[in-house]
Amino acid sequence: MGRKILFITTDQQRYDTLGCNGGALSRTPVIDQVAATGVRYERAHPQSVVCMPSRSTIITGQYPSTHGVWMNGVPLPEDAPSVAAVLHEAGYRTAIIGKPHFEPFLDVFGRFPENGFARNNNFGPHRGFEHFESATHSGAGQLHYARWLQANHPEAIGMFYPVLDGSLEVNALGGGETGAPQVWDSAIPRDWYHTDWVADRTISWLDSLDVQDDWFCWMSFPDPHHPWDPPQSEVGRVDWRDVPLPDGYITDQAQREAVLDAKPRHWRAWYDGRVVSNYEAPLDWVPATLTPDQIREVNARNAVEVELIDEALGRVLAAIAARGWTDDVDIVFTTDHGELQGDFGLLFKGPYHVDGLMRLPLIWRPAPSSGTTPAAVTRPVGLVDLAPTFCIIAGLPVPSWMEGKPLPIDDADASTRGFERVLTEWDSELFGIGVHLRTITRDGWVCSTYQPGSAHDGTEGELYHLTEDPLQHVNLWGDPAHAATRSDLVADLWDHQPAMRSPLPRVEAPV
Repeated sequence: MGRKILFITTDQQRYDTLGCNGGALSRTPVIDQVAATGVRYERAHPQSVVCMPSRSTIITGQYPSTHGVWMNGVPLPEDAPSVAAVLHEAGYRTAIIGKPHFEPFLDVFGRFPENGFARNNNFGPHRGFEHFESATHSGAGQLHYARWLQANHPEAIGMFYPVLDGSLEVNALGGGETGAPQVWDSAIPRDWYHTDWVADRTISWLDSLDVQDDWFCWMSFPDPHHPWDPPQSEVGRVDWRDVPLPDGYITDQAQREAVLDAKPRHWRAWYDGRVVSNYEAPLDWVPATLTPDQIREVNARNAVEVELIDEALGRVLAAIAARGWTDDVDIVFTTDHGELQGDFGLLFKGPYHVDGLMRLPLIWRPAPSSGTTPAAVTRPVGLVDLAPTFCIIAGLPVPSWMEGKPLPIDDADASTRGFERVLTEWDSELFGIGVHLRTITRDGWVCSTYQPGSAHDGTEGELYHLTEDPLQHVNLWGDPAHAATRSDLVADLWDHQPAMRSPLPRVEAPV
């Protein structure tokens, strides 16, 4: 009997939403305790700041340029390499329960296998997972959670926020008490909501295993991704009126707009409502209209969703303890990307490589039987390093097609094994707007270079010193005093950036 792996992901969660990372809004005692007994990463970055490319990196251990999912709406090929398949072939029982999103969700013609499993009462196998049970952010559609609601609680389906409007665009409809976009009062009972459903189904699968089985379970919560529509019974946990504005929100309008104007042009264009370069941001919403109270209410609802995830995780860990597995279970907790949540007067995500989107919660609690000492790692790591980590936990060699390396267990280990930089990519072609950038985080700097496209001419970029300017307000890209630093970082970026897959796979759906 070897080490088992519980891998927990959330969707679109900021680093600072956890108590162990300094967050004060959400109460997260379960994950805080996991962090206290494990390894907490202070500078973990995704290789893309949107769902499908990032999740494809997690399962393949490859950069988006390599696996080919270069933007949302590009399906990961069915024959793409998978760490789940590596583990399953080595004898592990494998499952993914919750949000997969390796293939597009908007699939009215049923072209993609992942959207057809529940319709056919099928639970896998798929991509190396012998058990595949899926959910997304609402009760609509053909995934397993939606079908469960249809069969057991059909009245709940209309209680979720209507994600699409009448034109099949992402809805800009506001709700709650402030009219904040994608905030919604939902009457769904808590135990019908997808957070508890994911935990319930995870416990059910674990209970089906023999106590001697080695297993890899990816438990994937759809929250705290927008829309922010947790069960109304839970909203009172956090009163939005008491929520402080985030440090990244610039209250003075003139100062806020001056900061945006010093960044590449698509920043101000989105703020003014002239450009939308990510489908999940409502086309008809103008960020400049966002009010301080709306930011407070969004952050309050987000905090409620984070608390519900923490409590659901606690139930799963109790079930693991009841099976006698605790001493041999590795726990890895992270998310696919962050959320702006009011930083710079913006919400949602897109081609904006700043900490709100790029600095992620990442915690690895190695099995207590391994004898690993708790630590905090300050060196940069990436989600590309997760798949190799799962291999070494299982005692398996890291396949040559993986581009990351096993996570370090402390800074000395990180230094010895060369964890010096982390790379993040963005490519999008949407609504006639093309945005292409590459980012390196190294030595306390974050540097982004923009490639030619319809939004940029190839000369633009961003450069920030994360110690002196942690909120990334002062863009030093054009500062002659930092030209040498910029040149060094850009050269290092291109020395390590994988070549883009060619030809590029087609975009098959918006998301």
